[in-house]
Amino acid sequence: MNSGVVYALAAYVLWGLFPLYFKALEQVPSLQILAHRMAWSLLFVALLLLVLKRWAWIRLLREQPAVLARFALSAVLLSTNWGIYIWSVNSNHVVDASLGYYINPLVNVALGSVLLHERLRRMQWVALLIAAGGVSVMALEVGHVPWISLGLALTFGGYALLRKTAPLGALEGLAVETAVLFPLAAAYLYWLSTQGINAFASADLSTRGLLMAAGPITTIPLLLFAAGARRMSMTLLGVLQYITPSLQLALGVWLYHEPFAHAKVIGFGLVWAGLAVFLFDGLRAAWSRPAAQAPSPAEGAATLTTKP
Repeated sequence: MNSGVVYALAAYVLWGLFPLYFKALEQVPSLQILAHRMAWSLLFVALLLLVLKRWAWIRLLREQPAVLARFALSAVLLSTNWGIYIWSVNSNHVVDASLGYYINPLVNVALGSVLLHERLRRMQWVALLIAAGGVSVMALEVGHVPWISLGLALTFGGYALLRKTAPLGALEGLAVETAVLFPLAAAYLYWLSTQGINAFASADLSTRGLLMAAGPITTIPLLLFAAGARRMSMTLLGVLQYITPSLQLALGVWLYHEPFAHAKVIGFGLVWAGLAVFLFDGLRAAWSRPAAQAPSPAEGAATLTTKP
């Protein structure tokens, strides 16, 4: 098997199993989990960069302050995405979170059309309309917009748009983003300690270990994905990405017994139908494209991933 496929599969499976990790920390407030994820991710990434001796990119940040500003904005979107995901898992909304990552590729394409003025093919418009119908069905059933799903899709869609043209690699970019977030996380955790409500201080050893593990748990799947993306086609990478929300959906329904009522069956069915149209159109375009021709910006953005 192509080594790239192995790396990508490992990344998507690990991301798909994230609910197991965050459920193990459900006794810790979501905002504290988020702060620990920011802090420990930076420490782990810095350690990797130290071992790999990859620091030349810092010069770019000094010479081009606009790059740092871009990563500051992407850090805000990434932390918002992380926060929504952690809260959704620990508030028994794993199914809603999985929907967000099902519709994320379609949101990427829509953002590319609106913000980058990219022209969409007719079948891509059809896919977007079908998926929008599925989201509308669920919104009508619950009486409000499915904000968890849309929040995850939109924040990560915006994040993907910023990272798509970023001049730094996956590891270096995450280092900058977590460095931007670290002062906020550290200040928040310090304030919690002064108030005597820092869960880390009062937790047992296993819970502390799980919180510290947020660093490698966040970074390792990202590195696997980056390694896989370099070794395989974007088309296959785009197909494999649906492993993650499928595993999350299975965990939400079968392990955590979250409701999957009639409206959700119809809504998810329409979203899946839209994705099927989207994938068929993408595969057809890939097969008809000369081998040396690169995918369009919209197709590239649809497969950019730095999951939950």
